[in-house]
Amino acid sequence: MTPEKRNEPANLPLQVEIDDATAQGAYTNLALVAHSATEFVLDFIFVQPQQPKARVRARLISSPGHAKRFLKALADNVARYEQVFGEIKETAPAHPEGQIKLH
Repeated sequence: MTPEKRNEPANLPLQVEIDDATAQGAYTNLALVAHSATEFVLDFIFVQPQQPKARVRARLISSPGHAKRFLKALADNVARYEQVFGEIKETAPAHPEGQIKLH
């Protein structure tokens, strides 16, 4: 086998599994995004009205390349959503700092 063939990804179907707790999902209304030279960190938080504290419900840590692919996939899905259901109206943020905070 040539080196080029060994480095090519196999065209095998990917089987993705999800446990019941993860499949339930977690509602969030605030996202904090931070990055370093090697990774992006996305914290998803649910801020309750009139509460001074909020807890991170999920943290995703990803490579810069995957973060950029995720950004493109999200933008594509938002565009397709709006084609079917109309423009998404931005609402007031759940917290005074805003919906998404970039670090």
